[in-house]
Amino acid sequence: MNAKSQQGQGGGQPKKINLEDVDHALVVMSGKGGVGKSTVSANLAASLAKESDKNIGVLDADIHGPDIPKILGVEDQLLTGSEDRIEPAKLNNLRVMSMAFTLPDKDSPVIWRGPLKMKAIRQFLGDVNWGDLEYLIIDLPPGTGDEALSIAQLLENLDGSIVVTTPQDLSLLDSRKSVNFSKKLEMPVIGIIENMSGFVCPHCGEKTEIFKSGGGEKAAKELGVNFLGSVPLDHRIVQTGDDGVPFVQKYPDSEAATAFAGVVQKFEEYISGN
Repeated sequence: MNAKSQQGQGGGQPKKINLEDVDHALVVMSGKGGVGKSTVSANLAASLAKESDKNIGVLDADIHGPDIPKILGVEDQLLTGSEDRIEPAKLNNLRVMSMAFTLPDKDSPVIWRGPLKMKAIRQFLGDVNWGDLEYLIIDLPPGTGDEALSIAQLLENLDGSIVVTTPQDLSLLDSRKSVNFSKKLEMPVIGIIENMSGFVCPHCGEKTEIFKSGGGEKAAKELGVNFLGSVPLDHRIVQTGDDGVPFVQKYPDSEAATAFAGVVQKFEEYISGN
C-alpha cells in the first residue's frame, strides 16, 4: 500500500491520507453504545470476505474499547512488520488492525486524550500494510467524538458512513446525531441499519419485538437517507462473538446471516452508483 499524505485545505487542517490500493472505505457508526455496532461491523466484513475473492480490511478505531479482534478470533495474533510498515492480523482474506494488538495485556486501559488518539489512527491508516483491499470497514466507537472526527478529517477516499441503531426511541435519537454529524462533515451517509430487530424463538417460532421494530426505517425516511435493512436478534450471535467465530460464517443459512447479506448488497449498490 502506498499511502499518500496531502496538505488539507486551510492551515489548521490535518494532512489527508489517500489509501491508493483500497477500492472503498466506509465507517460504521452509532449514536450510542449497546446497539451491537462492532458485531455488525465484523459480520459485514465477514460477509464481504465470504463473497469476494479480494481482501477485506477491518480497522478497529475504537481506541478505548477495541472488540473486533475478539469477535473475529484473531486477538492472540502478534503483529509483525518492518521499521515503516506494520503487518495486520489475518483471517483468510480478512485483514485486521486494532489497538488491542498493541496493549501489554487484555485488561490494560487506554488513557489518552484526543491528540494521541488522532496520532494512533493516522498510524493505523498510513503505516499498516493493508495491501490491495476491495473494502476497508472502519469500526468507530459510539458517538461523534475524537475518533470519528479524526477519520473524517484524515481519510481522503472515504465513501461514507453506515449508522447502526436499535429500534427504540432512545437509540434512534442518538443515531440521528450520527447522521447529522456525517452531513455536517460532508461525509455521505450510505444508510441506516436497524439491529436487534425482533427475536424469533428457536423453539416455538414466535416473534417477540423486544426493542420494537421499524424505527430505523422510519428514521431513515425522515432524515432522507437509505434504509439498508433490519438484522434480527439471534442468541447464537452472542456465542459466536465470545468464541471468536464470525456468525455469518458459522450460521450462513440463518435469518440474521441472510439479513447481513442483504445489507451488503444494498450498500454495494449504493457505492457502485455513486
